[in-house]
Amino acid sequence: MFAVLVVVPNTTGDNTGGPDMTDIPAHIMRQAKSHDFRASVRIGKSGLTETLLDEIRQQLQSRDLVKVKVNKGLFEREKRSEVWQYVAEQTASHLVLQRGNIGVLWRR
Repeated sequence: MFAVLVVVPNTTGDNTGGPDMTDIPAHIMRQAKSHDFRASVRIGKSGLTETLLDEIRQQLQSRDLVKVKVNKGLFEREKRSEVWQYVAEQTASHLVLQRGNIGVLWRR
């Protein structure tokens, strides 16, 4: 049995659910989806620590996009979207791509 997850972009114009998908520039989405764009932060067995969040914040200050990879099995599949939303909130960024154990954060 398969579970279906429907993601509805925020169209109200407020910032509660992140940017409307049409607000994200095409070049940002292209770069986020690129296989050449490697993960620069990895969430390992120690999990999501304040030090790791500080590292993501520092990287977002020097670049627009940061790709984060979570070790397989660290978080349950159903909880990953909650983890990505938490990371985006804590780093004052927007989640532009979430695919499996990889998330791409954008400094707007």
